[in-house]
Amino acid sequence: MALKGNLEDFGITQLLNLINLARKTGSLYLEGGPKDAYLCFREGKLIYAAMAGMDDSLLAILQRAGVFTAEQVRMIIANMPNKSDQDIASVLVTGKRLQHQAVAKNVRDYVLELVYQVFSWNEGTFRFEPSKLPIQGKITTSIALENVIMEGSRRLKEWERLQDELPDLDVSLKFAERPTTPLRDINLSVEEWRVISFINPRNTVRQIAQFNNMNEVQIRKIIYSLIQAGLVEVIRPPRPAGQAPAAPAGQPATGRPGAVAPEMRPPAVKRNVIQKLMSKIREL
Repeated sequence: MALKGNLEDFGITQLLNLINLARKTGSLYLEGGPKDAYLCFREGKLIYAAMAGMDDSLLAILQRAGVFTAEQVRMIIANMPNKSDQDIASVLVTGKRLQHQAVAKNVRDYVLELVYQVFSWNEGTFRFEPSKLPIQGKITTSIALENVIMEGSRRLKEWERLQDELPDLDVSLKFAERPTTPLRDINLSVEEWRVISFINPRNTVRQIAQFNNMNEVQIRKIIYSLIQAGLVEVIRPPRPAGQAPAAPAGQPATGRPGAVAPEMRPPAVKRNVIQKLMSKIREL
């Protein structure tokens, strides 16, 4: 008999604790919230996860992880049409194009990242189907739920703090006139440089995240660190509510032939500011 309920009454942490303590085998379906998703368990261990709107094929997972390029993925699919993830992995590992450890690691990382996302969900319904595992042909993993619950709870607290600090992603940013952190102390990651390159009053934080394929947690962490370092400041563009952002230079505005939707349009890049910042760093 399936266990059903609302996430408002029974949270993700409680559900995972129950599955862990009872050593349950089956699938937990989450519906009606931000997205639909399902998590699969075998004897209380997390073995797989999938989310609506996210390609969970092995090749898509490996492409997102940077193991293969889009062109390489297209070639593999052309050479092995309609093959399962297990068959594709077997061929790639046997042909020494991929190591077994890389397959296991990237599937594990994908499953964990997806599960950590659902910890913040508190709307929608859940349904646990005992013994039901829709994973035929998939590469699975085996992860102790104790560790997942601890890390997920930690991330949930961090997520709540980031939401308090930056509650709205539909705001824009500008570079601070006088950074509070000495330039000699600036040590930015590749992801932070990618975000910085698109900081411009015409670009919202949401647009920057979408163009760089970052989820809300990733973009909030980066923006928060840049704000804390005194490098950027939040601004609110003076445009009427509901009005689409102004099109970056060289891009058509929405509503005209050939227009590109705001959320899919590459954000404007303010190169001169980046060049000045890099020049200052070189001069130290």
